[in-house]
Amino acid sequence: MTNNGPLVSVVIPCFNGERFLAAAIDSALNQDYAPLEVIVVDDGSTDGSGRIMETYGSRITVVRQANSGVSAARNSGLRRSKGSYVAFLDADDYWQAEFASKMVAALQQSNAAIAYCGWQNVGLPGPRGTPFVPPDYEANDQKILLLLSGVRWPVHAAMVQRQVVEQVGGFDTRWTSCEDFAFWLYTATSQRLVRVPEVLAYYRHHGVSQLTSNRVQVARNHWLVQMDFLRQNPSIRNALGTETVRRITHGSLLARGYRCFWDRDLESAQKIFRWVMRTGYGSLQDWKYTLPAVLPLALYRRVVGWFDARPRTMNSGQ
Repeated sequence: MTNNGPLVSVVIPCFNGERFLAAAIDSALNQDYAPLEVIVVDDGSTDGSGRIMETYGSRITVVRQANSGVSAARNSGLRRSKGSYVAFLDADDYWQAEFASKMVAALQQSNAAIAYCGWQNVGLPGPRGTPFVPPDYEANDQKILLLLSGVRWPVHAAMVQRQVVEQVGGFDTRWTSCEDFAFWLYTATSQRLVRVPEVLAYYRHHGVSQLTSNRVQVARNHWLVQMDFLRQNPSIRNALGTETVRRITHGSLLARGYRCFWDRDLESAQKIFRWVMRTGYGSLQDWKYTLPAVLPLALYRRVVGWFDARPRTMNSGQ
């Protein structure tokens, strides 16, 4: 076990997470690295999460607060933390035992501010459950463009220098989803990154309702985060150019709408398509799909159902 490195703070926000909370805490406490502190923020849980936290005694620090959302919970944990490095672990996710030691080693050897690693969806069948290692952003001359398009690691597949967290003020509580995307966008675009090309983090999908299941909210907030970042960084916007900016912002929103459409999640597709149309984005072929979304939902379903009953000849957007 590594026991002479800098202190690592692990922040675990929890709201009604009793089902998997113990596994998350155990995966943090069982790291082959020390010194390490685990701070669990009880964000107004009404289930048995608080009782589970109590069983760990002094091995963890518990912060209790009224329900305020995941961003505020992480920020509360950050205020109590003391580590030179910080990592975030949600109450239903977990790590390999080597996560902390390998991430700290990568940060120290590279002098980078943020380390990120490979991860895996657990509980999803098919390709979506395949282990995934994000690209090496520092090796690509389009680093900012890639990050703005979408940060391809979840919040718990990274470790960051404390001073970087303090520079951006923690997590932006305006966002009820995509708050991690905003956090990494504002930090990773201006800091040196280092990739650990191993799967060390696991994102658990389960029957419990998860925030990311709201496809409309996620699509809209992803777009809003992008636009907010570009407004605050006009030099980046100008360097990318108008067409590129439209493609990675409005075009990404349109692509999410198409995914909902082809899944026949028409309620989500309708809302996303309506949002895209407000931007004026899309080709004539796109508008053949988006324009019917102005209809009331029941009629929209009937129109799509009528086209489903006909021989399919168009493949746009797939």
